[in-house]
Amino acid sequence: METGVKILSTRAMREVERIAIEELGVPGIVLMENAALGVVDAALAEVPEAESAVVFCGPGNNGGDGLAIARHMVVRGLQVVAVVATGGREYSGDAKVQFEIARKMGGMGLELRVLDANFEAAEELESAVADAGADLVIDALFGTGLSRPLGRPFADLVRAINALELPTIAVDLPSGLDADRPDFPGPHITADLTVTFAALKLAHVFPPASEAVGSVVIADLGIPMDLVEQADGDLYLLGGGDLAPLLGPRPLAAHKGDFGHLLLVAGGSGKSGAAVLAARAAVRAGAGLVTAAVPASILDAFEAASIETMSVALSTSPGGELGEPALELLEREAEGKQAVAVGPGLGSARGTAEVVRAFCLGVELPLVLDADGLNAFAGRIEALAGRARPTVLTPHPGELARLLGVATADIVEDRLGSVRRAARQSGSIVILKGHLTLIADPEGGVYVNPTGNPGMATGGSGDVLTGLIAALLAQGLEPLAAAQLGTFVHGMAGDSAAVAVGERSLAAGDLLGFVPSSFEALARWGDPGAAGAGFEANK
Repeated sequence: METGVKILSTRAMREVERIAIEELGVPGIVLMENAALGVVDAALAEVPEAESAVVFCGPGNNGGDGLAIARHMVVRGLQVVAVVATGGREYSGDAKVQFEIARKMGGMGLELRVLDANFEAAEELESAVADAGADLVIDALFGTGLSRPLGRPFADLVRAINALELPTIAVDLPSGLDADRPDFPGPHITADLTVTFAALKLAHVFPPASEAVGSVVIADLGIPMDLVEQADGDLYLLGGGDLAPLLGPRPLAAHKGDFGHLLLVAGGSGKSGAAVLAARAAVRAGAGLVTAAVPASILDAFEAASIETMSVALSTSPGGELGEPALELLEREAEGKQAVAVGPGLGSARGTAEVVRAFCLGVELPLVLDADGLNAFAGRIEALAGRARPTVLTPHPGELARLLGVATADIVEDRLGSVRRAARQSGSIVILKGHLTLIADPEGGVYVNPTGNPGMATGGSGDVLTGLIAALLAQGLEPLAAAQLGTFVHGMAGDSAAVAVGERSLAAGDLLGFVPSSFEALARWGDPGAAGAGFEANK
């Protein structure tokens, strides 16, 4: 299942362009013109009052894009200075064609300034901006073609551009960033808007690099999107437009049995709230019936707080551990259910962990495993690959570290590699929670969730996610679709809650109140009047 906007490597994007030019016969100059038009449209939508601009054109095709942009801005009525900073190199190919056109347009509203190899950035910049009276900057120095830190004089130039404090539009990628890295290699442009072409690149999405790109617009190059979809790569940014079709209308004659019966195994001494949050989230996600199996010691508290659900009591030892009687009860309760969720607040006592492992490996239902359910498989992640039915794991970095037997720092340092490894070893869908939550499938695909905010970093937020995904599984969604939809809506609810109460004061229970409106907004995603019908890709 390919859902979302594809994120391509520089190598893969170059191959897409090569196929378009060499195999389809689309001239490179046409791609350059289309790119330029896309940037001009986006730039003038971002700064509609702009009357003049300075376009910084570097060596290579990114500079050629910049020269074409300068020309089209003149056609739109702007006064433009194109500052050519090639470090002494001469243009070739399509970029040379653009340079010659720009040179011949002198006196037609376009001024061309060619800097020598050893230009003094501050002086040249001050002169160009002063002469243009610029109210807009276009960065077409390097784009995605850079793979090493900028040295002088270009490093000085990007610092000087940043110091202008003018609206800055980057072409493809802010100069100084590496498209295939999420960090800052060195000095770089900080853009207000980045216009990239055909597909996102890793630096557009992942921080801290994404913090320098501003808003992101994906412009049309005039090539078939099939080329992008078939390109090498298995990384995607989730989008509401792809998920909305999963939320069709319910049949008029529907009854509760049509929407699945979920078994939730959760809660423990001092943690009844985890079971309550997961159960109530499952109800809000549309499960027809929810039965919660909770330790007898918290049954009364659970029933008082979760009035829409049913419950059964799990016997425990004097120390609060689950044992064989609890396992037998769970096996009976699983009969007739459509999905099961295990883990929130259960505790990690030895007896409880043994019951969790035995139940999860034996139950033939789609399973969501969270919190202490995950901890029961610490160092034993491969055991989950033997399950007969689909499994969804929802770890935070510490839980994933325990599953894989590594340090949490290792997970944080390589989130993409870690989530792929976990999905492959467990044969499961793995959701690595955090900023830009990652969803990996066992075949290697990874989907990046753009919704959510730091206010959701609070106890109980993950329990809500467990309930959402488990309810979607119970309703018959495929595991990957349930994971994607549940995670996306979870973040939407968190974003709405943050607007209502602020990130600092956001509590997990606040999410429940915004789950319904989030589902409704997502269902109407294609409607221009729908709330929440768009978002910035890098945020």
